[in-house]
Amino acid sequence: MSSYPVPPFLSALLAARSPSGYETEAQAVFDEHVRPSADTYARDPLGNRLATLNPAGDPVVMFAGHLDELGLIITYVNKDGFLYFDTIGGHDLSIISGRRVLIQTAQGIVRGVTGKRAIHLMEEEDRKRVPKKHEIWIDIGVRSKEEALARVNIGDVATYDHGLELFSGSIGAARAFDNKVGAYVVGETLVRLAREKARLKARVVSVATTQEEIGVRGATTSAYAVNPHLAVAVDVGHATDHPDCDNRRFGETKLGGGPILCRGANINPRVYDRLVRAARKHSIPFQVEADPRPTGTDARAIQMARGGVATGLVSIPLRYMHTPSEVVDLEDVERCVQLLVAFALDLEPGENGHW
Repeated sequence: MSSYPVPPFLSALLAARSPSGYETEAQAVFDEHVRPSADTYARDPLGNRLATLNPAGDPVVMFAGHLDELGLIITYVNKDGFLYFDTIGGHDLSIISGRRVLIQTAQGIVRGVTGKRAIHLMEEEDRKRVPKKHEIWIDIGVRSKEEALARVNIGDVATYDHGLELFSGSIGAARAFDNKVGAYVVGETLVRLAREKARLKARVVSVATTQEEIGVRGATTSAYAVNPHLAVAVDVGHATDHPDCDNRRFGETKLGGGPILCRGANINPRVYDRLVRAARKHSIPFQVEADPRPTGTDARAIQMARGGVATGLVSIPLRYMHTPSEVVDLEDVERCVQLLVAFALDLEPGENGHW
């Protein structure tokens, strides 16, 4: 086991179970670690957390990282007590079966296993195809529908039982680095900026957003509420430094290479330049990716809020996205915090990103 120090705030976020629409556990972690450093702190009907520092400052800058993760939602229980589900967020159906899961219920956690017909019992053609959702179930070890419904309810959600494990220095695997690292970065940035408040000219609003995995919904409403001049979304990005990843198609980014800065139509060029300037000024390594369309992140919603927001996107390199064992280098996470702190402290009154 690696001895690399994991920040308690990040560790607690990774342990929290928070599928889209059910972010309560992650909200509580963000509340505990960020609210004491904020000048004002608010929550809203979608469950977003909005922490503000230096409320009279100019310009207004919004940092956004989403709290939600993939999950399963119980939709049906058959007569023998097996649970059927739908997916929350974009799952790879080929890797759902054979997983231990934790179901959140009103009575507490119920443990189960995702099951499907064993390969020995399949016809040759069935062995070659990915099972459909209705061909996979959750087994909680009961014998009847009545017994199952005494323990779980329709609408309860489940997450994989895969916690954080560091296996090579600062490199580790976890169930939901996407995007607990982003929520950690924006929260930790505000905590550190609070210690440097005398130097801070901008108003900083760090938002832990909800429901990103099902359509950037929390970012849509919180960006309208904050009404920032500038914004940076923080999410994970694909590290392409592994086998079977064609750099000609997906670019070249790597674990341990530092934060990934995005360029393209979703990105305000002045915000991008400011991020590059901050990285170079403080010798923070960074990487660049290009995306010609609205990105699959909170940045796409924030950019289009109200009359438009000058938006940037910073991503933490990640391997095996949307699997139960996503891989991240925690050094990249720390560098991302350092970059946002430097970016915020360098902002001058009147900057609005207009070009």
